[in-house]
Amino acid sequence: MILTHVGGPTVLVEVDGWRLLTDPTFDPAGGHYAFGWGTSSDKLAGPAIGVADLPPIDAVLLTHDHHGDNLDTAGRELLSSAGTVVTTRSGARRLRVRGVRGLAAGQTTRLIASDKPGIDITATPARHGPPLSRPIIGDVVGFAIRQPGHDGVALWITGDTVLHGRLRDVARGMTVDVLVVHVGGVQFPVTGPVRYTMTGRQAVELIELVRPRVAVPVHYEGWSHFKDGRTAIDRALAAPPDEARRRTRWLDRGSPTDLG
Repeated sequence: MILTHVGGPTVLVEVDGWRLLTDPTFDPAGGHYAFGWGTSSDKLAGPAIGVADLPPIDAVLLTHDHHGDNLDTAGRELLSSAGTVVTTRSGARRLRVRGVRGLAAGQTTRLIASDKPGIDITATPARHGPPLSRPIIGDVVGFAIRQPGHDGVALWITGDTVLHGRLRDVARGMTVDVLVVHVGGVQFPVTGPVRYTMTGRQAVELIELVRPRVAVPVHYEGWSHFKDGRTAIDRALAAPPDEARRRTRWLDRGSPTDLG
């Protein structure tokens, strides 16, 4: 498995001959993005790789379509060239692209091609904020990628979520090889101390619960609404025990990394 961190939540995944792209964000730095209900953010860093430098994409795994830090203007334009787009059910209704598939948490779709083995994509639960916030914030999912007939999860992408009971339950029930965990500890002035994605401490708790072979933090930099950047995550990883620290691997943006 080869992962290339483009920036933010955007990762190029190369596995079993498939090229998958998560949450495409390719706008340059400097933009201001409104997320609704008085929340917004500034993009502080552009992508490490441009759209023109990407290989052909077999499928886009879009955790949610309604926030600009997960799908921006350039990323939205890319969707029409991808073979398949897998996202939330509500997102599939909003997006007007061919090959879009909408999933609710727990549902699975299979990607099939004549020149490579099929893979199963299962949507996993995500709650992008405090309890009861979904009607305001909207639907989000993560993605667990499996080879058909195999119980283990080759790759789990958490999506934008806080750590909550249902996510813990799913984590306990999976054997995961590579975990891509969205961190950042998102906060907005209008809602004070409320968090909308995992803090460093929550990410460490999840890693210790899942015990993947490799854990890769993403979506913790490049935007003004992230409050737990790499320093905060490293601080959480430094606390005993060292289980999460031994499993965590930081990716250099733009550099393909072979995780085995």
